[in-house]
Amino acid sequence: MNLGLDGKRVCITGASGGIGRALAEAFAAEGARLLLLEGRRTADVTRPAALEAAMAGDRIDVCVANAGIFPAEDVPLHQMPEDRIRSVIETNLLGTIWTARAFLRNLAAHPGQDACLLLIGSTSARFGERGHAEYSTSKAGLYGLLRSLKNEIVELDPGGRVNLIEPGWTMTEMARSSIDAGILDRAFRTMALRRVAAPEDVASAAVFLASPRARHITGEVITIAGGMERRLLW
Repeated sequence: MNLGLDGKRVCITGASGGIGRALAEAFAAEGARLLLLEGRRTADVTRPAALEAAMAGDRIDVCVANAGIFPAEDVPLHQMPEDRIRSVIETNLLGTIWTARAFLRNLAAHPGQDACLLLIGSTSARFGERGHAEYSTSKAGLYGLLRSLKNEIVELDPGGRVNLIEPGWTMTEMARSSIDAGILDRAFRTMALRRVAAPEDVASAAVFLASPRARHITGEVITIAGGMERRLLW
């Protein structure tokens, strides 16, 4: 499907695996020119100067703030070590803020039309996750960022948009170590579609939201979670 992304310059953080790799493949299939930032090899999202250096140069049309970490071990907050809390917040929340800032600075230096910023969150932000309070908090902070930046981006680009994609259970390398049959059985009982998402499901939504076909969608949270609810469906 031609979504009008041919030749667009797309920056993706956390592009080395899982959802990031699927994002890269999906945008490449649409003919986009990719700027892939893969952790410490190209631009560490916890280092603002490195992000700004990576995004210097030509105008970036689309930025997907995807980089994030999820410690596999369940640890209640009162037992959680300080370095784990700081690392998750620094990467997932502050890293997204630095990524967004570098992208917006690129737009300010290169005026144009119809830029798009996509934030990758998690249903953990909405439902919480026992043993991972620091992760849920890091993703919940993206709500405030989304609703602030949708009003700021249009000062730089009248057609600029910001949206948040909120995946639920998704079979990635990062999540695989924390997913077992018991967890899946409990999760499936709250979902209309009783299956785990693939990274490609998230990437498909991202490509659409970044495209001109979604030109009037901004400030929205798009959930990719099979109809997950707070109650038992099965």
